[in-house]
Amino acid sequence: CFDLAFFFFLNPLSKQKAQRYEAVKWVMVFAIGVCTGLVGLFVDFFVRLFTQLKFRVVQSSVEECTEKGCLALSLLELLGFNLTFVFLASLLVLIQPVAAGSGIPEIKCYLNGVKVPGVVRLRTVVCKAMGVLFSVAGGLFVGKEGPMIHSGAVVGAGLPQFQSISLRKIQFNFPYFRSDRDKRDFVSAGAAAGVAAAFGAPIGGTLFSLEEGSSFWNQGLTWKVLFCSMAATFTLNFFRSGIQFGSWGSFQLPGLLNFGEFKCSESDKKCHLWTAVDLGFFILMGIVGGLLGATFNCLNKRLAKYRMRNVHPKPKLVRVLESLLVSLTTTVVVFVASMVLGECRQMSSTSHSGNDTLSLQGTSEDVNSSIKTFFCPNETYNDMATLFFNPQESAILQLFHQDGTFSPVTLSLFFLLYFLLSCWTYGISVPSGLFVPSLLCGAAFGRLVANLLKSYIGLDHIYSGTFALIGAAAFLGGVVRMTISLTVILIESTNEITYGLPIMITLMVAKWTGDFFNKGIYDIHVNLRGVPLLEWETEVEMDKLRASDIMEPNLTYVYPHTRIQSLVSILRTTVHHAFPVVTENRGNEREFMKGNQLISNNIKFKKSSILTRAGEQRKRSQSMKSYPSSELRNMCDEHIATEEPPEKEDLLQQMLERRYTPYPNLYPDQSPSEEWTMEERFRPLTFHGLILRSQLVTLLVRGVCYSESQSSASQPRLSHAEMSEDYPRYPDIHDLDLTLLNPRMIVDVTPYMNPSPFAVSPNTHVSQVFNLFRTMGLRHLPVVNAVGEIVGIITRHNLTHEFLQARLRQHYQTI
Repeated sequence: CFDLAFFFFLNPLSKQKAQRYEAVKWVMVFAIGVCTGLVGLFVDFFVRLFTQLKFRVVQSSVEECTEKGCLALSLLELLGFNLTFVFLASLLVLIQPVAAGSGIPEIKCYLNGVKVPGVVRLRTVVCKAMGVLFSVAGGLFVGKEGPMIHSGAVVGAGLPQFQSISLRKIQFNFPYFRSDRDKRDFVSAGAAAGVAAAFGAPIGGTLFSLEEGSSFWNQGLTWKVLFCSMAATFTLNFFRSGIQFGSWGSFQLPGLLNFGEFKCSESDKKCHLWTAVDLGFFILMGIVGGLLGATFNCLNKRLAKYRMRNVHPKPKLVRVLESLLVSLTTTVVVFVASMVLGECRQMSSTSHSGNDTLSLQGTSEDVNSSIKTFFCPNETYNDMATLFFNPQESAILQLFHQDGTFSPVTLSLFFLLYFLLSCWTYGISVPSGLFVPSLLCGAAFGRLVANLLKSYIGLDHIYSGTFALIGAAAFLGGVVRMTISLTVILIESTNEITYGLPIMITLMVAKWTGDFFNKGIYDIHVNLRGVPLLEWETEVEMDKLRASDIMEPNLTYVYPHTRIQSLVSILRTTVHHAFPVVTENRGNEREFMKGNQLISNNIKFKKSSILTRAGEQRKRSQSMKSYPSSELRNMCDEHIATEEPPEKEDLLQQMLERRYTPYPNLYPDQSPSEEWTMEERFRPLTFHGLILRSQLVTLLVRGVCYSESQSSASQPRLSHAEMSEDYPRYPDIHDLDLTLLNPRMIVDVTPYMNPSPFAVSPNTHVSQVFNLFRTMGLRHLPVVNAVGEIVGIITRHNLTHEFLQARLRQHYQTI
């Protein structure tokens, strides 16, 4: 992020330009919200279309075959629909593999500061949106809410750029937001808009982006993210209400998932939504939900490891076959359970009278119209088929609002089957969410608890819908381990503020219980990918470490004036994204050698670690032998075979004086000799700034350099717009045509480096280093001693929990 800060340092915006920049940012935030809402509308429309078509055909077939005895034909029809839809979803994932899953772990990594390849590309959102509608319509136990978060984040990343690698021919000259920090802000807004569109919860979406995503936050970003979430919510609400009810502008359907209105029947005077006595049961449900969530996460982690070892290394067709196997098993279980395991239950009076006050997912049908009467006499319904043979949103509303009873045996079997199949499903190669399956599984658990309390303890005052909601919150909280944002999402989805306290208590207890055994499902999948994710804070015992204990002392650096040959060698032999700009301090070198250790201003280095610098320099020189220039090959051979004449240093000093630069220099292409002493191998490096790999490559591509016979003032200067023109896909050093470069030319990097990056002292506590690194969104943190010498550098890898634990163990061993 320091390149953006340095840009504004060199090019301070006028008040008018700053206001224009801010206005354009607000417009882009609004556009992201609107586009995310339209993506949600597209997914919801086609999911409803395909699902209604499937169930209408299969249900009519079941009714006919009930009398003719041809239910196997109905099963084949259901299999035909589901396998076709799941096959299409798997093919879309083959096109863009990162579209698999919910996408929340990938977005969480991106907002934490880790770039995941392809995660915010246009092709990803197309495959994600189309794939998830086929996954849900295909009857898999997945939801579309998680992928909506990913889709919103992709919209946020791509829309302000006005360009896409998939649409190379479409180019717009849009000069704004050409930095990683702006892009991460828009991704935060897009992810929040996805949550808002999925649940109709703009405040919950904002808190989700804060709690689960961004590694840094500020007040201005909060306001913009909330505005984006509101735009997404009301865009989706406006179009869904108009399409389904024909009343444009009525705003009746706030999100893709609506929990309906919770209220007791007017005829039941003893009923209360919840009482203080119920809080004890809610706490117990939170404990059980945490245990169930920990079990779910443990099983899914084992499945994920199995897939990584036995499925992913094999041809991609194997992943498609696995998805089809899961679909086949799920379809057979759903069909057989609906036809065989269900019980005929008496319809409630409200069902019999056709009360239509509650809408099902925004349609004119009421909750009771989705009941299934397979193999049951008049005025009764099949409770298992009602849960299994409906869209998941309809089943959730059945458990929340159905006044009729569900058999405890049915609820137990439904919970067990749904738990196992949804655990197996999450992780296959289809776009899939986990919110709705977890809510449905938990709602069955909560409804079971309510039935047992009513039947065996005699608590007639309890409201079954409340217990179903608390059960859903307990299980979902035990799986994902979210607290603040999930509480607000559920409150906004129920539109009932009185549920705030029981939901909050349940989620806290579920999280504490689950954290005793393992991490949340998203953190587990992040760890399986080996992503260096930064937590919110470090453990207290980590303050026993200092910056010097965790930094990387073996530096790859550049000089203020460096030959092209040296820059190319550095870029081609390393993968670092930033390099310190240094000069060697020869004046104090003889004071550094004391005993067996090299002491430089309170920092001690062993000789063995110092030797790597000479080795790194030799590697640079040897790698340059492949440079396609006979002049350079001869030059490299010369430097290895012969020693430089002593008068060459005087010639260099004269050349430096002609440049009129404030930075002294050494030979940029000089490599240490084997006969050099330790003092000559390691000299203190005076730190002048940091420069990015992308900046160095851009300078080489554009030919920004000067010859030895010229002053550095003759070097061409690039503006910030020219430097960031290729953002975010800068050219790669390996794609550079080296035959067009003169290796003897020199590049002055000082106009483009950041001369004042954030830096820490070697004695800084790790907690201070961590907080600075995370809150400021850094990627490189130099460690500079009291006299301005760089002694190491800290990156994200050095602050991961695993790395800090390893260094802490080493610290204890040395004590």
